[in-house]
Amino acid sequence: MLAQSKYIIGVDYGTDSVRTILVDVFDGTEVFSEVYYYPRWQKGLYCNNSVNAFRQHPLDYLEGLEITIKNCVEKAGERLTKNIVAISIDTTGSTPVAVDRTGTPLCMLPALENNINGMFILWKDHTSIKEAAEINEHATKYATNYLQNVGGIYSSEWFWAKLLYILRQDTLIAEHIESFVEHCDWIPFVLTGGNDIRKMKRSVCSAGHKAIWAKDYKGLPPDDFFSELDPLLTGFTKKLFTETYTSDKAAGTISTIWADKLGLPKDVLIGVGAFDCHMGAVGGEIEPYFLSKVIGTSTCDMMVVPTAAFGNKLIKGICGQVDGSIIPNMIGLEAGQSAFGDVYAWFKNLLSWPLQHLITDEKLREEANNNIIVKLSEAAALLTLKDDDVLATDWLNGRRTPDANQFLKAAITHLNLGTDAPQIFKALVEATCFGSKAIMDRFINEGITVKGIIALGGIAKKSPYIMQTLANVMNMPIRVHKSEQTCAAGAAMFAATVAGLYESVQDAMKAMGQGFEQTYLPQQNNVSYYQNRFEQYKKLGNFIEQNA
Repeated sequence: MLAQSKYIIGVDYGTDSVRTILVDVFDGTEVFSEVYYYPRWQKGLYCNNSVNAFRQHPLDYLEGLEITIKNCVEKAGERLTKNIVAISIDTTGSTPVAVDRTGTPLCMLPALENNINGMFILWKDHTSIKEAAEINEHATKYATNYLQNVGGIYSSEWFWAKLLYILRQDTLIAEHIESFVEHCDWIPFVLTGGNDIRKMKRSVCSAGHKAIWAKDYKGLPPDDFFSELDPLLTGFTKKLFTETYTSDKAAGTISTIWADKLGLPKDVLIGVGAFDCHMGAVGGEIEPYFLSKVIGTSTCDMMVVPTAAFGNKLIKGICGQVDGSIIPNMIGLEAGQSAFGDVYAWFKNLLSWPLQHLITDEKLREEANNNIIVKLSEAAALLTLKDDDVLATDWLNGRRTPDANQFLKAAITHLNLGTDAPQIFKALVEATCFGSKAIMDRFINEGITVKGIIALGGIAKKSPYIMQTLANVMNMPIRVHKSEQTCAAGAAMFAATVAGLYESVQDAMKAMGQGFEQTYLPQQNNVSYYQNRFEQYKKLGNFIEQNA
């Protein structure tokens, strides 16, 4: 039995904030937690919604890291703090940044201060749609299918498309860049005192799912593949990496500077990072063949399959299949939707425009704004289900999977003068759920059994109407995980494994998992309605795609 006096820290970088939890290794109990909202991001700096450009300043990340960990440590006191043994980190992805030889983001250099092309390019930044399309066309020229492990279609949300875009846009960036690194690899590098980018330990998670790294060709595709795409990429593979690491391994030991800054022991181990949805799946106690859905602004749909059982399958149209990206010695499968909660946020913002511009009472305005989705959900749940109800697609931010296409736009149809806000909201909820079903059906059609669904994240815990609709559409029970912070909890489980307190991630997950709080069962009297509506959704989607 493990001593209860050992503690680890899990750090989860989301789109809007960073969350840190201090966890008891013995049973996974969350002892303390802190959340820090990125101040520059909250102000809308470095972003342009109209062209889907979303950049984040590294200082938001560094300040959040320091403040949240220090606050947890101060709450814990000296007696508990001296028994903190490891930290692991997850981040959004693909969220890369251009850096110099020391690993410093280029926007932090005096000559390039606040240059947005030297900032982190957030996962949902789609400015590189053209570059992604070029990569997809270019890949068809080669006998080796270099995109086979990322579903056969490269996305503008990913590493190489973003790199090529900024090199084309900004000659200063092209002159100064020494490497391109993912957020989840950069934070461990910083914490371990890294100052030589060539020594950064890269995660197999980020490398395999976003950077086209694969065991099949012993690393990244050859330099010719990239230089023949665009001469700007000539020699760039030499600036990157060949080796990758699973997240049960240590990136190193915390540096003296960061140990002193955070008030931590100087022997704290720092784990290799990974993406939030991958560690979140572990925090949510993923099982083989269960679809683990991290449901937030977007969705990430994760699955693990034992490597031996997976064989030589190549799953088309997903975000990749990577050995060890979620759990070592299992194939990690990733899919997802570019917008889920963001769809509802868009509609809420649309409806609240008059509130923001006509109501001067800030408290009243905020109260009304906070209740819009709640009231819409209540009203939508009471609507009679009819086959000619308002119908929508969920592609307000393009389509991630199945078959990435960020050029696609959303649509709402079956409108008339009697259509009201709850009816449109119902259609948007159904559309996001239909997008989820399309992903599940792709796995099934490609020969992957789906035994059940695990739901994680804020929407899963706070939106009964949406979750019941999802269960009806999927026609499958959905278990909702108890943890409020599954991504940070997953990072903590990896930290415990990195520290050697558990032999495997599965052992840590079994001991530290918090279990499930609720199960949504399909309402069988509504299942046939949603099956018919799903067919309508597909027809509408096909029409949009053919006429895009």
